[in-house]
Amino acid sequence: MNQLALPSHSFLCLRHGATDWNRQHRFQGRTDNLLNDDGVAQARAAALRLRNVALGAIVASPLRRAVQTADIVAAALSRPVAIDADIIECDFGSLEGQSIRDTMRRHGLTALEQLVSILPADGEPWAAVSRRALRCVTTWQESHPGVEILFVCHDAVMQAVAQALCGGFFENRYGTPFRFARAGSTWTVEEIN
Repeated sequence: MNQLALPSHSFLCLRHGATDWNRQHRFQGRTDNLLNDDGVAQARAAALRLRNVALGAIVASPLRRAVQTADIVAAALSRPVAIDADIIECDFGSLEGQSIRDTMRRHGLTALEQLVSILPADGEPWAAVSRRALRCVTTWQESHPGVEILFVCHDAVMQAVAQALCGGFFENRYGTPFRFARAGSTWTVEEIN
C-alpha cells in the first residue's frame, strides 16, 4: 500500500454547490450533473465568503458541478481555475444513482460515515480516495510554495481527507469553504466565515 502524501501546510476546500441528485439524496459519484439554481446561489455565496482570502490558485475536480462552482468563485475573485482529476468524486460503482437513505436502511447503517464499509467492489476503494486527494494537495503545494490554494471538489473527497488528517468526518455543506489547518502534526477542519 502506498504511503499517504501529507500536505506541508494548511489549505482550503470547497464542496461544489448542490445538484438535483444531491437534493434527492442519491449517490452521485462520477455522474456528471450540473448545479441546480440552489447550487449556483451557494457558489456565489462561497465567493463572497472567500473575498478576503488571498488565493494564489483555484483547483477543481473535472466534474461539471465542481467546475461550475470553481468558475463562479474564480470570476468573482479574478483568478484562473486549474483542473486536477485527483480530486474527482469517489466512484460509487453500482451504488451510483441509488438512494443513500434506502441503501443505509438496507444495510442497517445509522451514520453516513458507515457507508465506507459497504462500498461495492465495482467502485473505488475508500483508501484510494484519500491517497489521490492528498497527492493532489501535496503536488499543488510543492509547485506553488507559500500560496493559499482552494480545492473545489466533493463531499467524499473532503471526508476522506478529513479522516486521513483529522481522524474523522465533519459536517460538510454545499458551497461552504473550509480550511484544513495544520498546527505541528495536528490537523483541524475549520469553516471560513
